Amino acid sequence: MSNKKIKKLTLTQQEYKVFAKAREPKRPVLKNVIRAFIAGGIICTIGQGLQMIFMMYFGFSEVTAGNPTVAVLIIISVLLTGFGVYDHLAQWAGAGSAVPVTGFANTVASAAIEHRTEGYVLGVGGNMFKLAGSVIAYGVFSAFVVALVKITVKALGGM
Repeated sequence: MSNKKIKKLTLTQQEYKVFAKAREPKRPVLKNVIRAFIAGGIICTIGQGLQMIFMMYFGFSEVTAGNPTVAVLIIISVLLTGFGVYDHLAQWAGAGSAVPVTGFANTVASAAIEHRTEGYVLGVGGNMFKLAGSVIAYGVFSAFVVALVKITVKALGGM
């Protein structure tokens, strides 16, 4: 904490901050990193296995196998969220369970489940993307900026 913020606090508040800091539980950072690595790695390995299955048994190419792989991962994530299993996985794995596709599907599904009592339109439909909306908005904006940069570089390179 900077000295400016400490000076604004009263003596009692400063003493309480020191008291609270001393009793704050220490976070097992290394343990959390290892768990996230293991969980994220397992999720990605499952995805890679699914992609290999689609290529070997269904005749997809390496490029086209990505779409059904992502769809299956989303379905699995939504089902695990609905059954309450994904929450336990996320509690154990931390950031490792936030692998983009499965974490995003979990966010959307859990928001939909939470608001289902309010009805399908105003509850589920209105609140499903509340948590994931910022991800969608920033993703679309980022894609737009990248497209502009690509078009500009291509136009300048063509001259």
